[in-house]
Amino acid sequence: MPVSPRSIALQRGVTLLELLVVLALMALVAGLVLPTFGNAVPTSQLKSSARQLATGLRLARSEAVAQKREAMLWLDLEGRRFKVGSDPREYALSPRVDLALFTAQHDIVNEKIGAIRFYPDGGSNGGRITVAAGERKYEVDVDWLTGRVAILD
Repeated sequence: MPVSPRSIALQRGVTLLELLVVLALMALVAGLVLPTFGNAVPTSQLKSSARQLATGLRLARSEAVAQKREAMLWLDLEGRRFKVGSDPREYALSPRVDLALFTAQHDIVNEKIGAIRFYPDGGSNGGRITVAAGERKYEVDVDWLTGRVAILD
């Protein structure tokens, strides 16, 4: 049976309609999947917030030792900002990170505001500030005996 040129032409190509359907499906999938990755907090931004807090804690410790009086780092969990000792400035953290504070009960004002206290001898009441975004987190630890500040992965 001879094969006609027309049947060969029909088997070779993809129609414009098929191509448009595939492109529409790809656009739909990209539109649904990409926004879920777009809200992620970059690791550098997460680590930067942890470093800012560690620097603030070290500054509060230095202030306590230098001025021979207690100094505190006040942390506003909801507003994502902190204040160090007698300095009137507030330092803002990334609005896309989540914060948690573990400290002495008498240094917690309410569920949104608390502090870590440093003493003139360099010691502290101790505590931990967790900076998180999804599954990733950094913990900023303050040793109660020495007042040493460390960032843990």
